[in-house]
Amino acid sequence: MAKGETTKRSDLNAKHLAARLQAVGVRQLAQEEEVWAIIDPCELRKPYARRMESLMKVRSLEEGKTVPGYRTLNVLGVGRGGRRGVLYHRLFSSREKGFRSESAQVQEALRSVGEALGDKRGRVTYIVDSGFDDVALWATVWEQGNHVVCRLKHRERLVEQRRGGTWQRTNVEQAALGVRELARLGTEMEVRKRGQPRAKVQSVAVVVSACPIRVSYQPGLREGVAGEAKTKAVWLVEVRVEDTSLEPWLLLTDWPVEDEQGAWMVFRMYRQRWAVEDAFKFTKEVLGWEDVQVLNLEGVRTLVALGWVAAGFLYELGVSLEWPEVRLLARLGAWEERPNRPPGKVILSRGLQRLLDNLATNAILADEIRRHGALPPRIAALLGISQPPTS
Repeated sequence: MAKGETTKRSDLNAKHLAARLQAVGVRQLAQEEEVWAIIDPCELRKPYARRMESLMKVRSLEEGKTVPGYRTLNVLGVGRGGRRGVLYHRLFSSREKGFRSESAQVQEALRSVGEALGDKRGRVTYIVDSGFDDVALWATVWEQGNHVVCRLKHRERLVEQRRGGTWQRTNVEQAALGVRELARLGTEMEVRKRGQPRAKVQSVAVVVSACPIRVSYQPGLREGVAGEAKTKAVWLVEVRVEDTSLEPWLLLTDWPVEDEQGAWMVFRMYRQRWAVEDAFKFTKEVLGWEDVQVLNLEGVRTLVALGWVAAGFLYELGVSLEWPEVRLLARLGAWEERPNRPPGKVILSRGLQRLLDNLATNAILADEIRRHGALPPRIAALLGISQPPTS
């Protein structure tokens, strides 16, 4: 099924689905001159689960607390011409066998995407939020010959800034005092302006300022094969949303931000994260990941990967109705095939829910047999399951 040539059950697993999604994503983006690779983490929370396989601690929706769950790492590629595709997906747990570190998971995602887009070397920009404020990530991207736009979290990070004709050591917080206004832009955001009772989507004015800085890094440091220390010329970009109480964003990028055009380009890149939120939101919320009740980690992985297959179809990420997985989900969702009436979000969500229920049922039945040696005879007969006769 992962190759579109068979429906053998052995092919319906997360690894095959993720590989096929990536292959289709690369084909989607093949004609694009430039690709923006948006890295997005997501947490699958299971607050009431205790016996699911390899549960780890993840952030709760309540600030400062944790709950049992898993993490996922996803990369969505967006071309300047508008084409989109899934470039990477993996669900993992820090407690699964063979797990090394979350940093290693990120490095594997970068390696996979870098190889998949190898023919676009120098024309790929990784766009990441503050959770990826990590020089090791930047180093891997730069060694690929590609670019990065990262929202900064660690304002105490040491950098170099040119002062009085020489490069001097300082930190991000202090370096930001030297930014110069380059552009005033208009955009739409969900914000609460001063004097408004609540946030809403509305037009806002944004001021973009920047200054050049330098950062030091060592290639391969996290992989235990650290190379020679290097220095990279980058730009510190401040984005301030006017007439709000929002703290200014600080972005770091190796793209030159020296004028209004450069400021607009970097702001547009980072802003693109919101433009693709529809696909991320579908896989985070609509699928009900937190309702997953299967005990097996691979079962959870497969279901979540199927969620990305559904998102790939709904949001034009290269997945078509010809995919057997899409047709199966549509059938489970009670879709009636008609010309020009493809299955929608409700149908595919219902199909995923029914598949989830099936996986959960099978897991519970298997656990019941493990505990008691067999199912109650009448239940086994109803399900058509042959069991040894009871004495």
